[in-house]
Amino acid sequence: MTAPWLDPDDIRFMLEDCDTWAVVGLSGDPGRTAYSIARLLQQRGKRIVPVHPDAPTVLGEQGYASLADIPFPVDVVDVFRRSEFAGEFADEAVAVGAKAVWFQLGVVDHDAFRRTTAAGVRMVMDTCPAMEWPALS
Repeated sequence: MTAPWLDPDDIRFMLEDCDTWAVVGLSGDPGRTAYSIARLLQQRGKRIVPVHPDAPTVLGEQGYASLADIPFPVDVVDVFRRSEFAGEFADEAVAVGAKAVWFQLGVVDHDAFRRTTAAGVRMVMDTCPAMEWPALS
């Protein structure tokens, strides 16, 4: 049985039906995983929105210091933070009306998963779009 946070329907929904991805922890450092995944999202036709305390412009997109600062709706909040810090971003995603939350490979917070899905927001954890896109075809 698949873990509930790796539901193929939720993964497919995010990768196929969601266009605007807020990427928490995205900086301008091309050596970081968040940067390469944000670039992949762009290559797949997604709009990325950097969310970083320094609010840098990354990959041509204006950054914001927090999810609450983004002046337009986001579909997915993609979290590149350690597990112990990730839950607050899931809560913020629910608060700003995101449709879904994606915790990257190695990021797991079961309490955040329960809170987020109880609020009616789809969530996946401990995986990566780069791994999941090939599985869709």
